[in-house]
Amino acid sequence: MTAHKLSMSRRQALLNALGGGLSLTMGSKLLFASENGFAWTADGELLSKPIPSSGERIPLVGIGTARRYDVASSKEELAPLREVLSNLPKLGGKLVDTAPSYGKAEDVLGDLISELKIRDKIFLATKVGAGGKGRDAALKEIEASKKRLKTDKFDLLQVHNLGGVKEMLPLLRDMKKAGEIRYYGVTTTFERQYPELEELLKKEPMDFLQIDYAIDNRGVEKSILPLAQDKGIAVLTALPFGRGRVFEAFKDKPIPEWAAELEIKSWPQFALKYIISHPAVVCAIPGTAKLDYLKDNLGAAHGKLPDEATRRKMAALVDAA
Repeated sequence: MTAHKLSMSRRQALLNALGGGLSLTMGSKLLFASENGFAWTADGELLSKPIPSSGERIPLVGIGTARRYDVASSKEELAPLREVLSNLPKLGGKLVDTAPSYGKAEDVLGDLISELKIRDKIFLATKVGAGGKGRDAALKEIEASKKRLKTDKFDLLQVHNLGGVKEMLPLLRDMKKAGEIRYYGVTTTFERQYPELEELLKKEPMDFLQIDYAIDNRGVEKSILPLAQDKGIAVLTALPFGRGRVFEAFKDKPIPEWAAELEIKSWPQFALKYIISHPAVVCAIPGTAKLDYLKDNLGAAHGKLPDEATRRKMAALVDAA
C-alpha cells in the first residue's frame, strides 16, 4: 500500500468516526478487573497497565516514530510533530518509541523534546541494532543515540530485531544495574524470528518485548503473547494497524452499534481496543505524526476494554471484511 493510500484510508476512518467527547467523568480512580487484567482511569486519565517487573503503570497507547519522524528540520515539517509531542503528556500519554535505524527520527525527537522541556514527562524507548557487530559497535551506537535524543538515560532500551541478542542482553542487564537504563528488552517484526524469540522468552529474563500485532495479524496470540504474560514480560505492539490493512478493510463501513458499549468512536479506536485489551499488552505504539490522529488513538485508552467474547466478535468482523 502506498503512503498516499494509507493517508487517505486513515482520513476516511476519522471522517466516519462518531461524534462526542472521549473523556470520562469520575470522582475517583476506577479499577477494572476483567479477563483482560487490570487498568485504571480517573478524570480524563488514560487507561493503563503495570509493567510486570516493576509495577510502574504505562498508558495503554503511546506513539511510534518509524518513517513519520524521519524528516528534515524545516519549520513546515516539524510543526505537526511538535504539536503531537507537546500534546502527548497533556492528553495523558507518555511512551514514545524510536530507533537509530529510523533515519533522522532520534535527532528530531531529541530536538523537540528538549525544546518543549518534556523529557521528564516522556517514557522514552529506543533500540540498539548494532549488536550483531559486537559489543563495542553496540556501545558506540548507544552513545550516539544518547546524543541525538539529548538524554543521559533511556527509560527502555531494546535489542532491535534480535541483533546480536545473546551478547546484548547481558550488556543491557549491566546497564540497568548501573542505572544507565530503567528497563530493557527485545524487538522483532519478522515472523521468521519467532522461534528464536520463543526460546529467548523461555530462558532469558527481560522487562519488555516489542512485537508486531494487529487485529488482522494475530499469529502471536498462539504462543508468544501467552509466554510473555507467563514470564512477566510487558508487551509493546508495533504496527497495531497492520501496516494500514485494517483501514483498507473497513473503508466506508459503519462502526457496529455494539461497539458503542466500549465507547469506540472510530475504526482506529476499534483496532487499538482489540490490541490493548489483550492481557499481555501494556502499550500499543501506532505511528503518530498529526494531532488529530493522536487524539483519536488516545481515545482508545478511555472507557471499557472488551472481554474475551467481545474480542472474538471484533476479530470475526475484521476477518469477514
